[in-house]
Amino acid sequence: MELNRQWWKEGIVYQIYPRSFQDTTGNGIGDLQGIIKRLDYIKSLGVNIIWLNPVYESPNDDNGYDISDYREIMKEFGTMADFDELLSGMKDRGLKLVMDLVVNHSSDEHQWFKESRKSRENTYRDYYHWWPAEKGTPPKRWSFFDVESNAWKFDEKTNSYYLHYFSVKQPDLKWENPKLREEIYDLMRFWFEKGVDGFRMDVIPFISKDICFPKLPEKYNGDFIPFYANGPKLHDYLQEMNQKVLCDYDIMTVGEAPGVSIDQALNFVNEDRKELNMFFHFDLMGLDREPGETFMMRKEPWKLTEFKKIHSDWDAALANKGWGSMYLNNHDFPRSVSRWGNDSKTHWYNSATMLQTFLLTMRGTPYIYYGEEIGMTNIKFENLSDYKDINTINRAETIRQNGGDLDAFIQNEKDAGRDNARTPMQWDTSTNSGFSTEKPWLKINENFSEGINVASQEADKNSVLNYFREIVQLRKDHLALVYGEYELLLPENEQVYIYTRSLEQQRYLILLSFSKERALIHLENFVGTNAKLLLSNDDAVSMVKDGNFKVRPYHAMVYKLF
Repeated sequence: MELNRQWWKEGIVYQIYPRSFQDTTGNGIGDLQGIIKRLDYIKSLGVNIIWLNPVYESPNDDNGYDISDYREIMKEFGTMADFDELLSGMKDRGLKLVMDLVVNHSSDEHQWFKESRKSRENTYRDYYHWWPAEKGTPPKRWSFFDVESNAWKFDEKTNSYYLHYFSVKQPDLKWENPKLREEIYDLMRFWFEKGVDGFRMDVIPFISKDICFPKLPEKYNGDFIPFYANGPKLHDYLQEMNQKVLCDYDIMTVGEAPGVSIDQALNFVNEDRKELNMFFHFDLMGLDREPGETFMMRKEPWKLTEFKKIHSDWDAALANKGWGSMYLNNHDFPRSVSRWGNDSKTHWYNSATMLQTFLLTMRGTPYIYYGEEIGMTNIKFENLSDYKDINTINRAETIRQNGGDLDAFIQNEKDAGRDNARTPMQWDTSTNSGFSTEKPWLKINENFSEGINVASQEADKNSVLNYFREIVQLRKDHLALVYGEYELLLPENEQVYIYTRSLEQQRYLILLSFSKERALIHLENFVGTNAKLLLSNDDAVSMVKDGNFKVRPYHAMVYKLF
């Protein structure tokens, strides 16, 4: 089997939301010096790549995803000298850095847009999408963060509308303009020349538009997201980006790809096409949501068979070409142990470690979100006033204006809200859990005093944190857990997720319980098989004999088969 080994396939990514990681200035907001302070801790986890959410200059309408200067550091986070110190400290520890690339849109406070809105004749006018009012109301386009769900904003100065798929302060860049594309390629080179090792590309499939702005085609059945992800020149632009910039550096690329279906995957990551290394699909993120409703929880519980099918189908799609990414949560989605496991005190430990085992024994680069290594949970705010996220705030305003049920909305946000994933890192049991000496920008989950913090878990050899270090090392020690073929067993079982990973003569069995009930599982093909238990999150005897396994709630087991 040809492995085509790459550092970004064998790497383990640790995602940091800088606003919430570590404050060193006493303003309640995390900063670059805070990350520098914690580099030895990050290194101790065994991860080797850091993905840093945006730290560029920004007015913070969407927490840094509205960039006003792509070559400057947000003052709340520090200076470019701090960034250089961070990058140097990472290199000294053998850590690589992946930055966020946010180029579907900029901030309306970016100099390009300030110029663009001055007049229709301005040099920068064509850096953005404008619709002259004399042509009438522009065709309907949906916005993620607009109170009226309208992606067109009227701008009185030039009697025109500008396009914004997200907030009104995030106008969409016009990739159809080659001058704009060259500006983007130049800023990418700027960061690569500094020594950055790659980019996570925010909503990258959205960059290409049909600039005639026709009505939404009927085949999309009213769903704008896959329509946005299928612009006419998308792959031309990605191939051009690769040819003009990416191919000149030993870096990794991962695209955020809402709206991209499994049958389109290889268009992005087939090595022969020279576009991206991998991307984040959204099939799992939509599993517990209402169809077509990105942020609304579905009424009936998700099923493990659905969960297994998503991962098995995607593994098959990328088995021979391309490469996948594995993630269970990030800055846009709730904490994994609360969403896919069980965050009750009874089952929290086993759930958190079981999910870690899953992430680190599947094929595809694993992405670990800060705090996931200690089992941080959803905060589940009771009051709307506790939320800081534009998505929650603006959707609440829409409901209020339309006379909807705000109480039901708040209940929904306890499970779906993005701020669940953005609460400050829980370092110890001191005031504000060691995150800041002052009031944090977002409330800290009070369970930091109940063992869900780094200091407490460092001192406990049987903690979630130390289990995480073990499973990370296991992946590093066994190449089959990175590159090996994946085979699903018992696909119809709703309690356990069982699969094998095989590479040449090496074969491993991974058995994971997603249930709070005990089970006795029989694997006919493993009768008489010699097996060595490499790691388990539960001390109870698991494999009895002749392919029988005693499985406890949220049990995780990794066996090497002989």
